[in-house]
Amino acid sequence: MTGFATRSWNGLTIPAPGTYLLDQAHKRIGFLARHMMVSPVRGEFGEASAQIVVAEDPLHSSVTAAIHTASIDTGNADRDAHLSSPDFLDVERYPVLTYRSTGIRWQDNSDPIFFWARLRSNRLGRRSIGDHVPPQAPEANTRFVLTGELTVKGITRPVDLHVEYGGARRDPYGQDIFGFNATAEIDREEYGLLWNVALESGGVLVGKTVRLELAGEAIRQS
Repeated sequence: MTGFATRSWNGLTIPAPGTYLLDQAHKRIGFLARHMMVSPVRGEFGEASAQIVVAEDPLHSSVTAAIHTASIDTGNADRDAHLSSPDFLDVERYPVLTYRSTGIRWQDNSDPIFFWARLRSNRLGRRSIGDHVPPQAPEANTRFVLTGELTVKGITRPVDLHVEYGGARRDPYGQDIFGFNATAEIDREEYGLLWNVALESGGVLVGKTVRLELAGEAIRQS
């Protein structure tokens, strides 16, 4: 291809329309759960694929992803075996979990969270009336919300991914790429992952809220 496969949109440099696949060498499909109510345990799935179709209107883009449950890795073989068992993911019966987007919206700078951030950092109240305050150029916002459906053990629930767009460029191998990271929180019990042990001191052995932590690059297909 000649030239960069990018374009300008709302102050951002974004990918040209087309199909992009998750780069296997630059991805992390991670998660975090709380152990004994006091400490976080992180893990990830080593095998996953995703297709991102970037539309002419970027807010009409879509994502589909598949994650191989047997590739779970938390750094502890015994724990991985338990998470792979019918108590949790039951990888023999459910080898893949999937995600399918249903929509996307851009969090522009009129979002209330950005208004309060600007208000908090505004120092006008500490200046005299004669002080000159140079106007600040608005920064392009890189945050999006990807709505979609996550399927685990045959159970499908809506999940919103909070995405931060990392930018688009051409890599040293001549491939047009873009980067991203995303987070979400799910209740594992909604997906039939019910196993737990009550603690004598109160609470449970494994927290029911799981934080998803995703990051990666996607490569444009010719």
